[in-house]
Amino acid sequence: MSEVHTDTTVPVPTFGMPADGASRRTRLFGSHMFFRLWLAQVVSAIGDWLGLVAITALATRVGAGNAGAAVGVVLAARIVPGFFLAPVAGVLVDRWNRKHVMVVCDLGRAAVLVCLPFVDTIFWLVVASLVLEVFTLMWSPAKEASVPNLVPREHLTTANSLSLVAAYGTFPIGAGLFAVLAVVADSLGGVDLLEPLQVSQEGLAFYADALTFGLSALMISTLALPVRPKRERDRARGRRLDFGETLRELAEGWHFAFVNPVVRAVILGLATGLVGGGMLVPLGSVFSIEVLDAGAAGFGLFVFSLGMGVAAGVLVLSALQRRLPKETVFIGSVYLAGIVLLLAASTSSLLVAALLVAVIGACAGSVYVLGFTLLHENVEDDLRGRIFSTLYTVVRLCVLLAFAVGPFLAQALGELSEDLID
Repeated sequence: MSEVHTDTTVPVPTFGMPADGASRRTRLFGSHMFFRLWLAQVVSAIGDWLGLVAITALATRVGAGNAGAAVGVVLAARIVPGFFLAPVAGVLVDRWNRKHVMVVCDLGRAAVLVCLPFVDTIFWLVVASLVLEVFTLMWSPAKEASVPNLVPREHLTTANSLSLVAAYGTFPIGAGLFAVLAVVADSLGGVDLLEPLQVSQEGLAFYADALTFGLSALMISTLALPVRPKRERDRARGRRLDFGETLRELAEGWHFAFVNPVVRAVILGLATGLVGGGMLVPLGSVFSIEVLDAGAAGFGLFVFSLGMGVAAGVLVLSALQRRLPKETVFIGSVYLAGIVLLLAASTSSLLVAALLVAVIGACAGSVYVLGFTLLHENVEDDLRGRIFSTLYTVVRLCVLLAFAVGPFLAQALGELSEDLID
């Protein structure tokens, strides 16, 4: 395993902190450099959600007559590449300058999004989704691998909590922005000069999404991240096309992921938790309608409770992080989530079920934050890209498994219970 050195000109040990350490922002984010990265993540996450909603709407319109299949194919194009490309992306992230990777990926996504308003076939929409996903597969591991270089070790839990908020707390903003753009599109629809620009609701959403990625690239370009010495970079560039070396590095990352006890526990804990928790999405509405007789409103209450639970769990964890044994709390949260899920599925009260779902959310938030923190603390810099790519691959597989198998498993068990119990 080659050692990764940092240039002496990069002030990594200070984490970008001001000399007096008195900044309230620095106390919250750990360093002003991580604050800048977090802002870039917030901006790009808003763009991600806005783009996802817009792509789904465009697929529905373009695939008129078979909208459901069109949306399914387009969304599959955002999921499937991860199984094949994510491990290789991790190898490349560990070789290349991570800041450059993030900037190029943001600019690449912006370029694709600017072209999307002119797409009018499912084929090209699928191609665009594939390209967007490839850039995302490179950006995410590069970002995660860079976090420990921007904040002190004791601040990693808070940093990951903030990253969770940036990644998922921005969904309402993205969805709301898409709704606002509908009004703007109506007002601009009568302007003849803008007609060639395709200023529909989806078109404006894609332009706004491209702008968010451009802003993210600009902010990330100013970060002070450690880079390899010139001879290391030259050697890495010289073996880019050496597939044997790439496979060896890939195998090294997978070997470490399943030999190191902490990393193995985190990946397996997150994976098994996602298989069970992910089934809440396709089965939650069925449970609300058929078991609790609460209809779609009951499922909405479950979603709200889950989100509030995640927020509460992250806040409590951030406040108590220095006094909590991370490994113990991580394992306990996984077990507790499973037990509470069993209790929630056994109740016939909507209120009790909603409260238990909130506890599941708190456990899920804790597992996510502590899992990423443990990986940041236990993986060396030159392996982080591959480890996080491995994690993302496993996560995608488990989410897909939960969405695909959950409904069929529920139907089979439902028929069995009717036969046995009536």
